[in-house]
Amino acid sequence: MLRGFLRLLKGAPQQPIGPDGRMPLGDHLRELRARLLRSVLVFVVVFIGALFVYESLLLELVMAPYNDAREVLGADVETKAYMSGATGPLMLLLKLSAVAAIVATSPYWLYQIWAFILPGLHQKEKKWSRIFAAVAGPLFLGGVALGYYVLPKGLEVLIDFTPAQMENLVEFGEYFSFFTRMLLVFGIAMEIPLFVVMLSLAGVISGSTLGRYRPWIIVGTFLFAAVATPSTDPFSMLALALPMVLLFLAAEVLARFIDRFRRAKQTAAALGDDELSPL
Repeated sequence: MLRGFLRLLKGAPQQPIGPDGRMPLGDHLRELRARLLRSVLVFVVVFIGALFVYESLLLELVMAPYNDAREVLGADVETKAYMSGATGPLMLLLKLSAVAAIVATSPYWLYQIWAFILPGLHQKEKKWSRIFAAVAGPLFLGGVALGYYVLPKGLEVLIDFTPAQMENLVEFGEYFSFFTRMLLVFGIAMEIPLFVVMLSLAGVISGSTLGRYRPWIIVGTFLFAAVATPSTDPFSMLALALPMVLLFLAAEVLARFIDRFRRAKQTAAALGDDELSPL
């Protein structure tokens, strides 16, 4: 039984692989099953480990922005976090550990997805996909870190709306959803300029087009930041909008370089050997 499970994890093809990476459909499905099983196995191991550090690490990490906001507010606003329902603590334990396991294992399961798709790409596509994978990860993590940094300020502004004669009770399940939404919005938003560069590389959009619509892009970025941030304070909006604008400007510069390189290549290809020769 163990040997059969290890064979499933290996997912070795039963037919020879072609020189261009082609495999029969059955071997592709076996490879997909093996990569899914490996990803699930790694997730389960990390999930079990997260259960042991739930209260000492994970809960402290999630509660830190709320505690920072409560400390800044001081005695001006009475606020307290609570859990509702008999199953609330257990569901929170499972949910928080699962989210931590998904984030911690993301490099592994993202690699499994990439390794499954990679053999079917052409050489040029492989090169750009490697660049995309190398840049996308740090950009996403940078956005998540930025969201985590500005979250206490957003919570401070929101909780400060509590009237003086009332106490603010924060249900932890709702707070955790707000927490994850905030970080995901910041992380995904940092990827948008990268997609603009990829569209430029694909020839879908040009640097001159980006320059023509630059004022509208900046206005749209601020509108997107205002709508996308779960909190209503201007500080969170600016913290999201300003890095996005800078990244969009950098994407425009890169797109213009790509356009110039593409035009030079097309011009060289259009000229004959006699025209190119200095003799």
